[in-house]
Amino acid sequence: MLRIYNSLTRQKEEFRPIEPGKVRMYVCGMTVYDYCHVGHARAMVVFDVVVRWLRAKGYDVTYVRNITDIDDKIIRRAQENGEDFQALTARFIAAMHEDLAALGILPPTREPRATEAMAEMLTMIQTLLDKSFAYIGTNGDVYYDVSRFDRYGRLANKRLEDLRAGSRVEIEDAKDDPLDFVLWKSAKPGEPSWPSPWGAGRPGWHIECSAMSTHCLGAHFDIHGGGMDLKFPHHENEIAQSEAASGHRYVNLWMHYGFVQVDDEKMSKSLGNFFTVRDVLRRYQPEVVRLFILSSHYRGPLNYSDENLEHAKASLTRLYTALRGLPRAEAPVAEEWRTRFARAMDDDFNTPEALAVLFDLAREINRLRTEDEASAARLSITLRHLGEVVGLLQNNPEGFFQGVLIDVPSAVISVTAPAPEITIALSKERIEALIAERTAARKAKNWAEADRIRVLLQEAGIVLEDTPKGTLWRRE
Repeated sequence: MLRIYNSLTRQKEEFRPIEPGKVRMYVCGMTVYDYCHVGHARAMVVFDVVVRWLRAKGYDVTYVRNITDIDDKIIRRAQENGEDFQALTARFIAAMHEDLAALGILPPTREPRATEAMAEMLTMIQTLLDKSFAYIGTNGDVYYDVSRFDRYGRLANKRLEDLRAGSRVEIEDAKDDPLDFVLWKSAKPGEPSWPSPWGAGRPGWHIECSAMSTHCLGAHFDIHGGGMDLKFPHHENEIAQSEAASGHRYVNLWMHYGFVQVDDEKMSKSLGNFFTVRDVLRRYQPEVVRLFILSSHYRGPLNYSDENLEHAKASLTRLYTALRGLPRAEAPVAEEWRTRFARAMDDDFNTPEALAVLFDLAREINRLRTEDEASAARLSITLRHLGEVVGLLQNNPEGFFQGVLIDVPSAVISVTAPAPEITIALSKERIEALIAERTAARKAKNWAEADRIRVLLQEAGIVLEDTPKGTLWRRE
């Protein structure tokens, strides 16, 4: 039985989809004005694993993840760059897709863009005006009237009075209430705009997600996800405008993931303390980053540090070491291990506990390897299968150990070069040629030459392991 923590009710609930066997899920995606950072990677990995597990349980999942391709930050960045905003967003959408593919993120079922959903937004805004949940301000903007929605603040667990007490007073008097939020912004000189019944302008951020989610999934759907920072006001405003427009409950279950932190502060572009996915992938393989993210429960904080990434690398190495050198075997997934793994994942997607099952399984495979290699090989099928459920162990072991993080040309490095001068990553072909030279030196009992080549490779970040079946190698 799958139980998921619902941010709306603040408790774990048994998951019961609206339509048996089918799940409709919406997740707030990227605002595309810069490269993805590790905080974005966490969002994508978390919900990628949610979708993978729901599908593993047999659900037909419709997963919608939007792209915000028009907002204040995008306009400002395009103006700073002196480029058209569409050229800017196209560039970063392409970069986002490259980053997500590198991390093994499955594509969503649908990926709507805000600029392609103007008709749906205009229809929803007009409905809110017709129902007196919205009004036109003195500045020509269209605002949502929060006083008309009696459940406002329920997701954030706050009363309107408390929210008003802490709200910032607007300089202009266009709004009736400081909590009212904009649905449609009047056009400003030099900014992109679209026609509307209330004059040229562009949508507010909150209406974008309401329009796109309900257009793709219907007025009432199963799961809505996003970061803790979106709970208020973004998701609160989504609920207010969506339920007012449709007259129906908007979402059954709300999922919110915790922040990625650096030195106890949230990682964000505005604070300037972010690390892009591209920068991290120049140093760590994608599955290392995935394991790092999954090592903490999605609702808690995730502390970014080189130490934690190195720990994830060592942990993933343990898993691949258990698979290394075992022949491919035909075997069913071992029920005992699958049950333990499922118990963890069914408890609000408890990936740290699920990973603990994988490490226990790897330990058992290593124990069996010395006693009964055939049994170890059969059990390795279970390890591969369960790892795949969370997007891990997708490489063959040698591919993991020998993987290159950055593209380099085939390096020709003389074995007579002083070891400290090696600064370039060796190609696979060159490494294996050096290993062959070392093997030949050992057979000739030229131990000094064999040791010198080992040190040379070690200085280049290559670790050798001599086994009865030959010399294995891996990159540090």
